[in-house]
Amino acid sequence: MRTVVFDLDGTLADTSGDLLAAANVCFSEMGHGVQLGPADALTAFHGARAMLRLGLSRLGLQDETVVDAWYPRLLSAYGESLDAATFVYPGAVQAVEALRMAGYRTAICTNKPEGLAVELVRRLGISDLFGALVGADTLPVRKPDAAPYRLAVERSGGEVRRSMLVGDTDTDRQTGHAAGVPVVLVTFGPEGRGVERFAPEALMDRYADLPAIAAQLIG
Repeated sequence: MRTVVFDLDGTLADTSGDLLAAANVCFSEMGHGVQLGPADALTAFHGARAMLRLGLSRLGLQDETVVDAWYPRLLSAYGESLDAATFVYPGAVQAVEALRMAGYRTAICTNKPEGLAVELVRRLGISDLFGALVGADTLPVRKPDAAPYRLAVERSGGEVRRSMLVGDTDTDRQTGHAAGVPVVLVTFGPEGRGVERFAPEALMDRYADLPAIAAQLIG
């Protein structure tokens, strides 16, 4: 069964506003005030630890023990306000619905902790569009390891050899390479068409193009 697997942050939804706000809660509680802003959206899509490292570097504090110590607080702050500023990208819902109507299975594979990811897609009202969701802690490994991707495909009832990944970062590109599947990178994120340097099998400027891209890449 043909399957399209989606990354979540920066691919299906712009979650950067709420992620950055959670990181700034940490910096404020450290006594440093707000350190990250909208221009740091790309770092937000690389995860909680990446945001902590960036903010700490601006303070001249590059200490992984501090990152580790504040990581749980960032997750709890994020969990308190998952969807205050988050929105699903235009056309994403319609594109996923079109894929499902055409017989494709759909799933999510994200490096967001599974519990937070499940709750976010529920709040966004898109849970029913996906047959499986695999998060950062579903398995002992996360993307770019291929295992979470393969699990997402299998849980959705698909076959890895007839699947593809839609993402927004080099982590997604590396995941596709590890799994031996084509990758589509979106160009409407913070990097724009800069993601072309990762040499994906396709670029996607708008979700309306996804059904045609999927047909071309996996039939």
